[in-house]
Amino acid sequence: MNNKCHIKKGDIVVVIAGDDKGQQGKVLEVITSKNRAIVEGVNMVSKHTKPNAKSPNGGIVKKEASINISNLLLIDPSSGKPTRIGRRISEKTNKLVRYSKKSGEEIK
Repeated sequence: MNNKCHIKKGDIVVVIAGDDKGQQGKVLEVITSKNRAIVEGVNMVSKHTKPNAKSPNGGIVKKEASINISNLLLIDPSSGKPTRIGRRISEKTNKLVRYSKKSGEEIK
């Protein structure tokens, strides 16, 4: 399995498939081994928790569940629209960088 991901922690992404289609959010965590990511405010689930030191009463907690990376597209920083990602060697730094397929600009 190829563990190269087109998104990174901190990217702003849009969901392109599933129940949360159209929602945008910031990537909180990328799980490369499972090809999944946790996005802020997307794919919320109710988790029943027992009382513990952190939450003395326990109860139902809403939290983000992971979503498959194939259902996410990066938001192009220049245009604000969803874009696919490519990789190329930067002329300036001679390092591999991500770039937007829509605008051709480097991403971070």
